[in-house]
Amino acid sequence: MAYTLVIGTQNWSSWSLRPYVALRATGQPFETVVIKLREKQHPTTREQILPYSLAGKVPVLKITENGTTTTVWDSLAICETVADRHPEAGLLPADPATRAIARAYACEMHSGFADVRDQLGMEFARRLPLPELREETKQQIARIIEGWSHALTTYKGAYLFGDKLSLADCMYAPVVSRFVTYGVEVPADVRGYMDRMMALPSMQEWGAASQKEIDAGLGNYRD
Repeated sequence: MAYTLVIGTQNWSSWSLRPYVALRATGQPFETVVIKLREKQHPTTREQILPYSLAGKVPVLKITENGTTTTVWDSLAICETVADRHPEAGLLPADPATRAIARAYACEMHSGFADVRDQLGMEFARRLPLPELREETKQQIARIIEGWSHALTTYKGAYLFGDKLSLADCMYAPVVSRFVTYGVEVPADVRGYMDRMMALPSMQEWGAASQKEIDAGLGNYRD
């Protein structure tokens, strides 16, 4: 069995970060292919991705096993696939009710918070001033913080659903990074959670790769 994860520019690609964190949590080896996004010298990003997936978007997971390759696209689908294939990693809580709630958290992140995405774009390795937030963005930030606090209080673990990293944590990893980038104010319990997330080896690796992109003149759309 071999995994290949196709991702976008790491300083920007929030969708790609999620399955990266999930795969790292399994302890399984995988190859990473990085597609440069928004680069003037690479105007045909979609064409670069199409050989890996007809959806023309990252991330993409290629699973090669017994001579057959399965292609999975979309960050949530990839995280679910990884959780199913490696139950020992505990990405899906064992208790059925808790597992259902964890999935609800993951899906809410996947489909929601459009204003947060718009105003607090992912700039993983940068520290930027918080912009003047729209009311919708403030409400969405409050909802995220409320959800995190509720899960931390209810399940009493280092992460949202206990002491093992879950599917929900993987899906919210880019939001954690956004809150750090823009210095969003959060209560103490949420700050502790964010610190633990940012300290994960997968997040540290992603940050180092993001900084290398910036140092190389990539991942900087402001230039």
